[in-house]
Amino acid sequence: MKKNRFYLLLTLATLSTASIATAATILYPVVVNGRWGYVNKSGETVINPQFDRAEGFAEGLAPVRMGRWGYVDSSGKIAVVPQFDKADVFSEGLAAVRLGGGGGDPFVPYDPRPFYHVGGGGRYGFINTDGKLAINPQFEDAGMFSQGLAPVRMGGHWGFVDKTGIIVINPQFERAQSFSEGLAGIRVGGKWGFVDKAGKMTINSQFDEIGPFGNGLAPVRQGKHWGYIDPTGKFSINPQFDAAGAFSGNLAPVRQGKHWGYIDSTGKFVINPQFDDADSFVGGLAQVKAGGKFGYIDASGKYVYNPTK
Repeated sequence: MKKNRFYLLLTLATLSTASIATAATILYPVVVNGRWGYVNKSGETVINPQFDRAEGFAEGLAPVRMGRWGYVDSSGKIAVVPQFDKADVFSEGLAAVRLGGGGGDPFVPYDPRPFYHVGGGGRYGFINTDGKLAINPQFEDAGMFSQGLAPVRMGGHWGFVDKTGIIVINPQFERAQSFSEGLAGIRVGGKWGFVDKAGKMTINSQFDEIGPFGNGLAPVRQGKHWGYIDPTGKFSINPQFDAAGAFSGNLAPVRQGKHWGYIDSTGKFVINPQFDDADSFVGGLAQVKAGGKFGYIDASGKYVYNPTK
């Protein structure tokens, strides 16, 4: 779960409040004996482990790697033929894909928390759910669409484009996240803040790290500790955690010492710290790591899918 934790954090938070949460069927990626498949919310296998790598479902499709990256539907049928060097999840009808730069990342356990890009060389564009290019590959990097805009990198700087590929917020940031609850994280001068959809700074760059807004709160780090701010930039939960993830389903994963648990919006633990690692919730389940194995829990902390390697 250590693949750029706060790159990986944003997609989960965005999808949990958007397309993945409203999908007719929510499936969760699992790995068994080095092969990837999917289980449903009850922990039952729906798509047998068969892929080199698999990402989360959104809008009825999920990126999978079979040599190269393509997409499968909820029955496991190939919906978009593997042809990309990297592929992100769908959001608002479009998904970032990379052409060129190699066939994707080495094996890492699934972690559905992307931050601001899908990484690597080549050029990025966006496809629709038919697998056809909607925005031609032209970007050095690209993230998810959210609220009609997607972060892209051009000339070494990040800005935002609309669904036609037109630049709406000029590339000017060192890094940029997708929008969440009307605000997007951006980095300027080595510090993170937030801008609105007009590109106006609403929360000044002052944080060492940040995550996306969820349930009106965003995780931020100042110095060694994490807390949560509201949309005005004021702390609602004071910095006190060693690590923190986005709120989803009224809960957020946080780490105290070596272990992760879950807090509510008051900062009180609802699920006590006990996991080696923990994700935000998606569709009522959250992925956790315990004893070197990955499983899924429900909002009560009960395992729905027991940990496996």
